[in-house]
Amino acid sequence: MWKRIALILLLVLSFSLSNPGIAAAAGFKSFVNTDNGYEFSYPNGWVQVKVANGPDVVFHDLIELSENVSVVISPVPEGKTLAELGTPTEVGYKLGKAALAPPDSGRTAELVNAAQQEVNGKIYYLLEYLVKLPNNQQRHNLASVAVSRGKLFTFNASVPERRWQKLKNAIDEAVSSFSVY
Repeated sequence: MWKRIALILLLVLSFSLSNPGIAAAAGFKSFVNTDNGYEFSYPNGWVQVKVANGPDVVFHDLIELSENVSVVISPVPEGKTLAELGTPTEVGYKLGKAALAPPDSGRTAELVNAAQQEVNGKIYYLLEYLVKLPNNQQRHNLASVAVSRGKLFTFNASVPERRWQKLKNAIDEAVSSFSVY
């Protein structure tokens, strides 16, 4: 019996090592919202939480509750594209001031990187922030922003700065997986 278990484990390990894309994907779950037309992947071990009058959806880690991803949907002026709202840096600066560190919040948000990518004909802005909270705690936020059907979709991932290096690859994967349709 132990030989069978060892053989099965060896086969699973061999399969995982020979197919690293499948092994990496096994660390994520998918979330699809067909009503609002978006989807993304989030790390295993994270759960959905209900938030009143806030983001459309929020997931956070079961152990480290402050590690989270969320999607916020906002209206945009009729017919506006993402490019018409501004460059990645301009949109990133506005998002930082309006959502991450609004006036009188005691928070600051420094935009440290802003880029644009096109996926399947859709433009996304990828934004990276260092956020300082009123209690001097620092956080790392990554966001993916897109416009679809007259709405601005903002996918935000936030983790404490002390955990950033450990979670960087997982957070990058989650943010890169965000897509609107």
